[in-house]
Amino acid sequence: MPPSVWVPVQLHDFIITKLSESTFIGDTGIFPSNYIHLKNACVKNKGYVQFEMVIPTEDSVITEMTSTLRDWGAMWKQLYVRNEGDLFHRLWHIMNEILDLRRQVLVGHLTHDRMKDVKRHITARLDWGNEQLGLDLVPRKEYAMVDPEEISITELYRLMEHRHRKKDTPVPASSHHLFVQMKSLMCSNLGEELEVIFSLFDSKENRPISERFFLRLNRNGLPKCPEKPERHCSLFVDLGSSELRKDIYITVHIIRIGRMGAGEKKNACNVQYRRPFGCAVLSIADLLAGDSKDDLVLKVYMCNTESDWYQIHENIIKKLNARYNLTGSNAGLAVSLQLLHGDIEQIRREYTSRFTHGVSITRKLGFSNIIMPGEMRNDLYITVERGEFEKGGKSVARNVEVTMHVVDSSGQILKDFISFGSGEPPASEYHSFVLYHNNGPRWAELLKLPIPVDKFRGAHIRCEFRHCSTKEKGEKKLFGFSFVPLMQENGRTLPDGTHELIVHKCEENANLQDSGRYLKLPFSKGISLGNNSQAVKTTKESFWITSFLCSTKLTQNGDMLDLLKWRTHPDKIAGCLSKLKEIDGSEIVKFLQDTLDTLFGILDENSQKYGSKVFDCLVHIINLLQDSKFHHFKPVMDTYIESHFAGALAYRDLIKVLKWHIDRVTEVELHDHIQEVLKAQEYIFKYIVQSRRLFSIATGGQNEEEFRCCIQELLMSVRFFLSQESKGTSALSQLQAVFLSSFPSVYSELLKLFDVREVANLVHDALGSLPTVMHGDESLQAVKLQSIGKTVESHLYTNPDSRCILLPVVLHHLHMHLQEQKDLIMCARILSNIFCLIKKNSSEKSVLEEIDVIVNSLLDILLRTILEITSRPQPSGSAMRLQFQDVTGEFVSCLLSLLRQMTDRHYQQLLDSFSTKEDLRDFLLQIFTVFRILIRPEMFPKDWTVMRLVANNVIITTVLYLSDALRKNFLNENFDYKIWDSYFFLAVIFINQLCLQLEMFTPSKKKKVLEKYGDMRVTMGCEIFSMWQNLGEHKLHFIPALIGPFLEVTLIPQPDLRNVMIPIFHDMMDWEQRRSGNFKQVEAKLIDKLDSLMSEGKGDETYRELFNSM
Repeated sequence: MPPSVWVPVQLHDFIITKLSESTFIGDTGIFPSNYIHLKNACVKNKGYVQFEMVIPTEDSVITEMTSTLRDWGAMWKQLYVRNEGDLFHRLWHIMNEILDLRRQVLVGHLTHDRMKDVKRHITARLDWGNEQLGLDLVPRKEYAMVDPEEISITELYRLMEHRHRKKDTPVPASSHHLFVQMKSLMCSNLGEELEVIFSLFDSKENRPISERFFLRLNRNGLPKCPEKPERHCSLFVDLGSSELRKDIYITVHIIRIGRMGAGEKKNACNVQYRRPFGCAVLSIADLLAGDSKDDLVLKVYMCNTESDWYQIHENIIKKLNARYNLTGSNAGLAVSLQLLHGDIEQIRREYTSRFTHGVSITRKLGFSNIIMPGEMRNDLYITVERGEFEKGGKSVARNVEVTMHVVDSSGQILKDFISFGSGEPPASEYHSFVLYHNNGPRWAELLKLPIPVDKFRGAHIRCEFRHCSTKEKGEKKLFGFSFVPLMQENGRTLPDGTHELIVHKCEENANLQDSGRYLKLPFSKGISLGNNSQAVKTTKESFWITSFLCSTKLTQNGDMLDLLKWRTHPDKIAGCLSKLKEIDGSEIVKFLQDTLDTLFGILDENSQKYGSKVFDCLVHIINLLQDSKFHHFKPVMDTYIESHFAGALAYRDLIKVLKWHIDRVTEVELHDHIQEVLKAQEYIFKYIVQSRRLFSIATGGQNEEEFRCCIQELLMSVRFFLSQESKGTSALSQLQAVFLSSFPSVYSELLKLFDVREVANLVHDALGSLPTVMHGDESLQAVKLQSIGKTVESHLYTNPDSRCILLPVVLHHLHMHLQEQKDLIMCARILSNIFCLIKKNSSEKSVLEEIDVIVNSLLDILLRTILEITSRPQPSGSAMRLQFQDVTGEFVSCLLSLLRQMTDRHYQQLLDSFSTKEDLRDFLLQIFTVFRILIRPEMFPKDWTVMRLVANNVIITTVLYLSDALRKNFLNENFDYKIWDSYFFLAVIFINQLCLQLEMFTPSKKKKVLEKYGDMRVTMGCEIFSMWQNLGEHKLHFIPALIGPFLEVTLIPQPDLRNVMIPIFHDMMDWEQRRSGNFKQVEAKLIDKLDSLMSEGKGDETYRELFNSM
């Protein structure tokens, strides 16, 4: 099929075409237009017929799909012939999928996000098919194939390695979610409506870890609202990997709505109560083996003694069989459960069927492990724990029901702020279940009160207690109430924990109408929660609740409130600053902006008195954000610095106090505190820089020279601190390590105020002051190298103007570590990053100079490092072996990158730099040995053909440069057999490589390789012939040793290669004739070797004819 067409004329329904690469007569013709599809394209290397390439201008993913499907088509038919039915059918489905996705891309009506998603699916299927068919791994960047000639070899290696590692080791998800669907309750004696409450329970800590999922069932045990799936499906979100363990349980409590006794007659009582029915539990570990349980039936148990209902789930978990039994022989709860893994948005995309009709979201209790900025919550969790009540003149104990309301400051009941659980809309009141004849009932029912902040102040919770009669009237008679305000007068909210509330006697509902009357009464026993000093009447009756506030707006911490209101109590400022470190981190991040405004307000008020304390508080807050729980608040602080920070004078005090700490690094008693300061240096510099910018804007740039001097003095202190040598592990080396780990993050801040070359010189001097000894603290040496690595990855290094300043100090430290063979993984990463910035074919003067510096500094040590690590035995553990292969591959890619970047001038300078021929000889032997290692089959994975071809192209280019040095320096009287033998041995194994045998490739692959690289075997064969001709009388040293290797090369079915190599045997006979008077030795060796090779099935008829004709 012709590769392309161009169209000079179109006539109605016919197109006149001419084939672009045809050489036969009659290559122009007229074809029906419905058989021709016109595509836009550009011609590369136009005019050079052999290398001319027509490249479609369509999306590269389309081009790859088209090419790949053509290759698969032929191989797919062969699968059928070989009777590989399973792969045959799977590949057929994948090919159809790809064609469908291809159509979607071609239509072009997809949104940006959908197009990205489609390309992701396409490339995943292409990779799967290539892997199944044993084809090559395709390097990609953002779903598009990359041209290995357009990127650095280190970047190509990383792309290949990333795709290879992704294929081998999928990354485990860190976030997990439990999908729950309630289907039905199967039981013979139902007849009453039911409430089913799901939650997650940690049996190790003996507490619930999630909110509740609440749903109602009808009298038949089926969901009451089947048309609303969000009412009977829920997703328990944000479970961490640590919570997927056997002591985390799914607990299900079932409450019936009906008469006091399940067997009572209908006319006994018309009032309905919430009464315990049964409980089921399941360990979450049971879902780990098989992630989906679609038709799971859980056994339902009931406690033997109703007073144990509050802990029935614990008894079932602990298998205390004497305390519970089955509710019925055929009772079972039918549910569907599935563990889903990954980000919640990813889950929504992958399990669309679960979310199509709606699903309620059930959160973990309180804040998640990671608190996100912008998360707005004001949820008060109340657990109705237990009560202690008197008989009240009764001969038997009461049947107590608790009714809860949330009441505002005006005495009105707040509507719809009591949530029983997800899946059920909030209600205005809560009724507890009733335990029969129990004056000490225990409920342990969890409720959520999502009360808005504006309604929180002045609001209170009122719990009313009623005795539920079992007589015919079924009265609920009020006998008392308790209340608790949600906020104190000073703005502090109800503290977390269990509260023992006073039960006030009350028998008339009317007495509760005026909340102003009872709010003056005391409400709590024990520790006073309010300012109410009224005496508490002795009473045996009590009611316990547990509260837990999850709020991003309100605080329970008095110290935080005192700090934020510092202007009203200026005498407390010092105390408030000292107590900041004791405040819980979640409280600080909730009020992050207000807290920072407070600190800088205090600093402006009196920097002389409070400067040091404010600095310490700022350091504490900065380091708090390093915690993984609060890490996402860093952008909040960044936004604060950029948009809200107003401390234009703060930079003076911050520089002064920071320098004071650095100057005292040797004082042991300050070690821990200085370490905290050094950890926070990135954000301290952010505040310094922003403060100085604000000052410059306000004053028109006054005191600029003074500021520069302050920064210079600060960095002089840093250089002195870093230059100190410590013997072994010491406090000083720990501080140096802490400083170096975050120092690179300061560069971007300095660039906001200083020229790029100024900053580069400051950094060069700081890194250059580090001690050069390698026998010190090993952990410090590792951190030092990591700091160099971060420097190379920084924006400062990517700028060519600063890179030329930083490169020498970076290479100096790298050379030291490579010489000692230490921290090789980090060295390889740094080198890779250095070469990733240097693009192929860049002829900029700065790049050529960089290559000069790198060649002089690292080429020799890089060759020695590769020889060293490849000569070591491979580690036995799989993880260590992968790491070993990674570091070897990275060093190899760095060497290849360097060699590819070298020009004629670089090679000439390199060869001229050797002072003696012995040094040059050692270098050539070393590089030839390394090249032989690089073309070993095990150097790269089997499907990395792209990487192998690039490596071979670099090797043959380098060999062409070095062969000239071989001819000039090691012939005639300077002839060196060892180096020439090494050269020929390398050339032979190069040509024999499996990855260069184009005859084994598919036609399309062969065409691509020839277009890009030509046939490298022929190039190397020509070089062998040329070098052999230069040997003259020294050819005799290689006769008959090279007959066998050269003969193997001629067996390759490549006519041009054979035409070049076979004449060498004639030449060998000629030289042997001159030496011995005959060529029997050559003849005998040729016959023996040919006989051996032919018996192995090598060679073909064409080869025999060609050899005879010579």
